Amino acid sequence: MLRLHVVPRSSRTAISGLHGDALKLKVQAPPVEGAANREIQAFLSRALKISKGRVRLVSGAGSRQKEFFIEGGSMEDLRSLLRKGG
Repeated sequence: MLRLHVVPRSSRTAISGLHGDALKLKVQAPPVEGAANREIQAFLSRALKISKGRVRLVSGAGSRQKEFFIEGGSMEDLRSLLRKGG
């Protein structure tokens, strides 16, 4: 499980550190009709080099606080993502 604090309508999609106990992720897409959620899914799948189907939104579809389930993702993969900043 990956907890995110999402900032929509940013200049680029990238990890920008931590927000409490969640990873702060800026996304270019607006929070309209699921566009930001789809962009997050695509970003995480590219960054972790896994298929989009293995990245699922579990909670927070209409909120800035989201939880994604990364199927088959390891903690080391996520730490690497954080170090690279996406």
